[in-house]
Amino acid sequence: MRFRHPDGSVVHLSYCTNVHPAETLDGVRAQLRDHCEPVRRRLGRDRLGIGLWLARDAARALTNDPAELRALRAELDSRGLEVVTLNGFPYEGFGADEVKYRVYRPDWTEPDRLAHTTDLARLLAALLPDDVTDGTISTLPLAWRTPYATDPGAPRTARTALTTLAQRLDALAELTGKSIRIGLEPEPGCTVETTADAIAPLTDVGHERIGICVDTCHLATSFEDPGTALDALTAAGIPVVKSQLSAALHAEHPHLPEVRTALAAFAEPRFLHQTRTRTAAGLRGTDDLDEAIAGRALPDSTPWRAHFHVPLHAPPAPPLTSTLPVLRTALTRLVGGAVPLTRHLEVETYTWQALPAELRPRTRTQLADGIAAELTLARDLLVDLGLKELP
Repeated sequence: MRFRHPDGSVVHLSYCTNVHPAETLDGVRAQLRDHCEPVRRRLGRDRLGIGLWLARDAARALTNDPAELRALRAELDSRGLEVVTLNGFPYEGFGADEVKYRVYRPDWTEPDRLAHTTDLARLLAALLPDDVTDGTISTLPLAWRTPYATDPGAPRTARTALTTLAQRLDALAELTGKSIRIGLEPEPGCTVETTADAIAPLTDVGHERIGICVDTCHLATSFEDPGTALDALTAAGIPVVKSQLSAALHAEHPHLPEVRTALAAFAEPRFLHQTRTRTAAGLRGTDDLDEAIAGRALPDSTPWRAHFHVPLHAPPAPPLTSTLPVLRTALTRLVGGAVPLTRHLEVETYTWQALPAELRPRTRTQLADGIAAELTLARDLLVDLGLKELP
């Protein structure tokens, strides 16, 4: 979906296909047929943007066979789909029964991360619509905090990898005329947990093609104020290459038994749901929601937020809620000003099948309806900010 910003530029809205796990190229094609095109039809649009997730095996198949890459581009066109952004965070296995800490490997100290991201950049340059010259890729925020924090050489290794990537992106732009930028995506528990944590390493890299991806669920989970965070990035000259529109789980009164019971329904074995609370002494947290619920690992006199991407249009029932207000505030700052801070927006609710059983979509039809409803909400927010939806 495309929108005209009051400054005349085009802002792209898509949804991320990591909600439809697929490790192979055949699986990606099935996503387009079974999910992406039906969502487009529900929205009544001739064209729908998707934030494509290409796992390692799918990316390698496309990299090794130019004919397959051309065929995928043709299929996107025939189904009324377009790709201007990729989710390069998960490497493989995102559809496994247990993902948890595995999603953070390989990290930016490992050669496979650089190789995979380089492949993704080259693929995106080929997949961009003919009238689009700018593409973006979100990626791991350097590494999970351990063992990175105990390896004195890790920062230098990661910086070298990102610098090498930037040089490759420069060369790609010279060769193709397509500008691909990479955004580190701060996430609780990682080396770069917050937008503030991103400033030093990104300043160290110091390249316009390497910036930040602001995920509004992660922003909210860490209790960051959107205005303060975005102002700091702007002041530091760190570009917001893309933003993922998502909402976290919020519990206002975690000391109450009924709130703990409600939270327990969201503690599930597949993904990590880092949980945070803000105290007078600073941010406190656990790596997963069940750790917070089970004992006294977290103070419970202040609200808790958990890294659980809840559907934008359907916050959980009381006594829980979502951080949709944080998303609204962030979006206002991102695209509501005289000039947008980013032009790539991506709805990223990948946890539909991890929701409590009574809230999960039971059919493809129900899932498509839910994704379409999320995109409709995002579209309405953009229109309210003065953007005009384009055909």
